Amino acid sequence: MANLKPYLEKGRLEAGCDEAGRGCYAGPVFAAAVILPKNFRHPLLNDSKQVTEKNRNILRPIIEANALAWAVARVEAAEIDRINILKASFLAMHKAIEALEQQPGLLLIDGNRFSPYFGIPHHCIIKGDGKFASIAAASILAKTHRDSYMENLHLEYPMYQWNKNKGYGTKDH
Repeated sequence: MANLKPYLEKGRLEAGCDEAGRGCYAGPVFAAAVILPKNFRHPLLNDSKQVTEKNRNILRPIIEANALAWAVARVEAAEIDRINILKASFLAMHKAIEALEQQPGLLLIDGNRFSPYFGIPHHCIIKGDGKFASIAAASILAKTHRDSYMENLHLEYPMYQWNKNKGYGTKDH
């Protein structure tokens, strides 16, 4: 179990934000924003890259059921090609934040850069998905929602094996 902090600032409603798909060859980039109760704990919760696919799929409905608010958004490949993957990642995070049912007072962003979201201060936290529960939860939701999307796309385009590679580069490529 990761030793995840429940919050950065005690008196504020915080949303953790992370993306999935930034290093892919194909498909959209997904981002999630998650506001967790301050007392939320789960022994499997960690950075999505440190959690098995089976455990990510166990965590997803637990996070969605227990979060005070959560949202997932995506930016399609054509838009990524137009504005670049970094800007597309920020745009996906902005869309997820905008879709939250309650607006947080602070954003915890996984990584070292972010395009400010109007009216809400933020902190960029390098490897934040392994440090804060809300960012870890966002990483799980972004990853599982993106994986589900790519698995469904595989049904339409089985020759690309997106059910196995999810759009990431593999030896087969």
